[in-house]
Amino acid sequence: MRILVTNDDGIYSPGIAALAKVAKNFGEVRVVAPDVEQSSMGHAVTHSRPLGYKKSPIEFPDIEAHRVNGTPADCVAMGMHLWKNVDVVLSGINMGPNLGNSMWHSGTLAAAKQAVLFGVKGIALSTPVGRDEPNFEHLETYVAKTLELLLANNELALYNVNFPPDPTDIVWTRQSVRLYDGTIIPGTDPLGRKHYWFTVTPLDPAEKGTDRWAIENNMVSITPLRLDLTDERKLKEKSPF
Repeated sequence: MRILVTNDDGIYSPGIAALAKVAKNFGEVRVVAPDVEQSSMGHAVTHSRPLGYKKSPIEFPDIEAHRVNGTPADCVAMGMHLWKNVDVVLSGINMGPNLGNSMWHSGTLAAAKQAVLFGVKGIALSTPVGRDEPNFEHLETYVAKTLELLLANNELALYNVNFPPDPTDIVWTRQSVRLYDGTIIPGTDPLGRKHYWFTVTPLDPAEKGTDRWAIENNMVSITPLRLDLTDERKLKEKSPF
């Protein structure tokens, strides 16, 4: 199995090193990641300038690794161009959760989506970050269990996976969709210039069976996704066909 590993945190992130290490147990691995952090980049692709790649300044033992001056989606495109017959793209492990509404702007998930657009299975993996970096060594067993589950067949599929800091189980979930207050908090920088922080506070608790509920209850969340965003119920109401 040929496994392309990427992320949106950049080539220097400890999360991608941890993921590549576990992925080696499942096949031949290559790493192609952004040269700088691209968090919350969403599914942006670079079209106004040429892309380039260089050998990674970070050593990945027994793994060929490159950095790209582009977005996570660009890295998947470049990786699949440079390395033919990729079977699956793993994106992560992201330094921060990608739960619920954050899927809409997640660069981590965008890389997995780009894989599916190219006809290859895509899996995004993330974990929360507190005051300290995640303990990736502690998560290693559950990362391996999750990959064993999701790589068991060659079906074309898209998955979003989130690991709590101290997992106790793995569950299948749906996306948590909640409304947020969308607060803008004004501030002033050291030179007296005004600036603003965009913050969001959820207005409702997480529903049972959702990705956010799973993480709050120390369970690994696996959410199967699809590229078709059609609201079929609304379409049925409106369409005469």
